Parts: sequence; C-alpha cells; structure tokens
Amino acid sequence: MKLTWKGVVVAVLLASGMVFAQGVSTPPTSSAAATTADYVIGPLDSLSINVWKEPDLTATLPVRPDGKISMPLLNDVQASGLTPTELAQSLTEKLKKFVADPRVTVVVAAINSKRVYLVGEVSHSGPTPMTPNMTVLQALSSAGLTQFANTKKIYVLRTINGKQEKLPVDYRRLVKGEDISHNYVLQPGDTIVVP
Repeated sequence: MKLTWKGVVVAVLLASGMVFAQGVSTPPTSSAAATTADYVIGPLDSLSINVWKEPDLTATLPVRPDGKISMPLLNDVQASGLTPTELAQSLTEKLKKFVADPRVTVVVAAINSKRVYLVGEVSHSGPTPMTPNMTVLQALSSAGLTQFANTKKIYVLRTINGKQEKLPVDYRRLVKGEDISHNYVLQPGDTIVVP
C-alpha cells in the first residue's frame, strides 16, 4: 500500500485531533451536577438505581411527593433528604437481607424538585428547572423577555422565614454590568416577576 505525503498529513491531523478531543471536558449538565456529593434528593426527582448483576432491581424511579421510592423487595424507601451516596448506602444495607454482597449505584437522572417560576412578560412562563448556582440573569435569558417587558421593574419573590420578600432587579443595569449585586443566585421556589 502506497501512502502519499498528503495521506500521511491527513492521518497525523486526525490522530492529533482525537488525542486533543479526549482531553477536552464538557460542562456538566444538571444531571451530572446532581451526582455531586452535596446534592440532596428531593420530591419529584428521577433516580437511576443500579444494583450490580441484579437486573430486576435496576430501574429509573421517580421520587414520590412524600419523598419515597418504591423498590422490589424493599417496598417504600425514604430518598428525599439524602444525597445519592447516602441513599446508595441505605439501599445496600437493606438489600443485604435478600442479595449476597449488593453493590448499589444511585444517579440523579433528572432534577425536578429544584424549580423557579417565571411569570409576566416572558416568552416561556411557568416552572423552570434550576441548574446549579442559577442566577436571575440566566433564568431570564432562558425564558426570554417579550417586547412589552418593563425591564426596570423586574423583581424576585422569595420566601424567607415564612415571609415573602421582594428583591428588585434592574435588568438594564444588570446587562450592562453596572449593578451585578442584583444578579441573585436563585433558590428553589423563587418567583421572577416581569411586569
């Protein structure tokens, strides 16, 4: 087989591209971020539970509003309020009665318990899943503003100690970088109002 110098150059470029691509990391998605040690599972999240070499016990399960999941052999198990690692340890202990040396992995497949709400002059109103450390500006950019939005009177409604507080957001100054102190990091349950 005879290779031309052009063929050799193309082969070298392709090989170097593959090596480079292997070193590039992608930003985490909300699911990937959910597998970090500090994420706490909440109601309505979706969990991928894998019990090694036990296909009948491996499934993707929703966390019910009461915070529990239903698994074969174990029935109802508390999931809400635990990290994925803590839930895996709990399931491992409970399964020891039925399975020899169970090895359980828990991954949050979808974050549905952490939501913010957008109302008013936005293109996509309603509940929006939160990403880790999501800010007001990020939520507004994903929802989109209509042409009628009053960008000087946007505010966040947040419940603090059982009382709702109104946090003002001057969108125009925020976008210009003049007042980034109002680019609040959102908390689950926050409502962004765009008059």
